[in-house]
Amino acid sequence: MTQIIISKVLRFSLLLASSALFTYSVSAQNEQQIAQKAQNIHKKILTIDTHNDSALRINNPNSKYGVANIQSTFQKMKDGGLDAAFFAIYVAQESRDSAGLAAATAFADSQLEMFKKYTGNYKDAKVAYNSLDLFKNKREGKTSVILAIENGYVFQKDISLVKHFADMGVIAVTLCHNKNNDICDASMDTAPEHHGLSQFGVAVIKEMNRLKMIIDVSHASTESLFDILEVSKLPVVASHSGVWNIKNHNRNLKDEEIKAIAAKGGLIQVATGRFFLSDKPKEEVTVADIANHIDYVVKMVGIDHVGIGTDFDGGGGVVGLEGADKMKNITIELLKRGYRENDLEKFWSKNLVNILHQHGK
Repeated sequence: MTQIIISKVLRFSLLLASSALFTYSVSAQNEQQIAQKAQNIHKKILTIDTHNDSALRINNPNSKYGVANIQSTFQKMKDGGLDAAFFAIYVAQESRDSAGLAAATAFADSQLEMFKKYTGNYKDAKVAYNSLDLFKNKREGKTSVILAIENGYVFQKDISLVKHFADMGVIAVTLCHNKNNDICDASMDTAPEHHGLSQFGVAVIKEMNRLKMIIDVSHASTESLFDILEVSKLPVVASHSGVWNIKNHNRNLKDEEIKAIAAKGGLIQVATGRFFLSDKPKEEVTVADIANHIDYVVKMVGIDHVGIGTDFDGGGGVVGLEGADKMKNITIELLKRGYRENDLEKFWSKNLVNILHQHGK
């Protein structure tokens, strides 16, 4: 009797082991199929990241940075199936007197020229000034650089400097950073200065519209954002922001801000910095948390108003998305959640290309 019981237990154990092995095999097979599908999608569609801070790191390799290894290079982009990125020249805000303002403009000038030269000397990369350039570069296997500036502080108090940077090939400008400037109030500053846009800020919005430059509202305060939306005749982009209702961070967008941006045809490009995504410990924040923010925006305003802005080399990156070489992991996660290829094309580029078209680019 004992032998019969032992025999049945052994058979049952073997059955369980076999079932577990089969389940693992099917799961592994599904993972491989999804990864292959993601690979195929990235070969087929144009993929764009609307914000990184990597240009400064490439230009100034000996400076100190918060992350040990650079997160976005042309080779890493190629490895990760990322075709294009907005490489922002971040300008730290110092004094707002004439000397400080002039120094900011000179810094942006020199860094832009340096990075344009670096790109020109790299055989498999090219600056893209419009959507036609982006698709041409994709066909030719070249990585596209889209020039941007982070902090309208560089405009000083001189409206002619908007055209100056447009003439240098700058496509998008983040109006402020973490401090109020002469254009508008920032979401991270301690107190409002203008309660939204200043009079100079209104002039900047109108001039950027005239020159068909993309207005980036990430970092702007709520009052600033609503002023910008009222003045601008063209849709705006939040190039690297999260959802406030998931993570209460002043840099993130509240529901009414998300809806207002979308109502004017704009985009919410989800950031990847862990501090925008979750309160969990650093080692527990993953690509799934990025996807949670993407899902939230999609459910609120639809797939036509969302994309990705990594903020690599400026605080971006999580477990599974440590750099641009891991970009396909976002697609894999979204495929697992039921996103279709058409959805992913909108997410990765079609939405942003539509914005470019509306800006005559």
